[in-house]
Amino acid sequence: MRIFCLDLEGVLIPEIWIGLAERTGIEALRATTRDVPDYDALMRQRLGLLEKHRLGLRDVEAVVATMAPLPGAREFLRWLREQGPVIILSDTYREFAGPLMAQLDLPTLLCHSLVVEEDGRIGDYRLRHPDHKRASVEAFRKLNFHVTAAGDSYNDIAMLRAAHAGILFRAPVAVREEFPGFPAVEDFESLKGAIRDCGEH
Repeated sequence: MRIFCLDLEGVLIPEIWIGLAERTGIEALRATTRDVPDYDALMRQRLGLLEKHRLGLRDVEAVVATMAPLPGAREFLRWLREQGPVIILSDTYREFAGPLMAQLDLPTLLCHSLVVEEDGRIGDYRLRHPDHKRASVEAFRKLNFHVTAAGDSYNDIAMLRAAHAGILFRAPVAVREEFPGFPAVEDFESLKGAIRDCGEH
């Protein structure tokens, strides 16, 4: 049986931190896992910027409230769920992902959590697992699922490598050039085709 594992931000929804950068004018918040391979370094940078500018969970929630899935994402996800179970493996946080998940018809989301202080300040973050995307795919494989995975960033590569078939979706040039072994597609129709091409064998 096939199971499908997808990244979230940059694949199904816009990048939340870029949305926060646009709302606040803090350009350094534009950095994402498409730019910075070291996730802990990226999150420490983000938390430092939030502290410096006195931004908290409510500010992130306000950005999320204005966001919608990427064009075609909801329809693609409906199609994919007809092919088999779909699991979203993301480095986002459960404290603010809910509204966007609702707009995607509530797919199963496995992600991390934030440490939020009483005043709403984001004090830290807690990883569900230090390499949860790869570990999740490996667990599904042990359960005899045939795993197809798609993602767009450096933090997705371990997941793509662990899957039976991995696909880069709208990945930046640097990621595509560094990891040329994965098929790379730019739109949902092409992603459907790539998923069909790497069917269970």
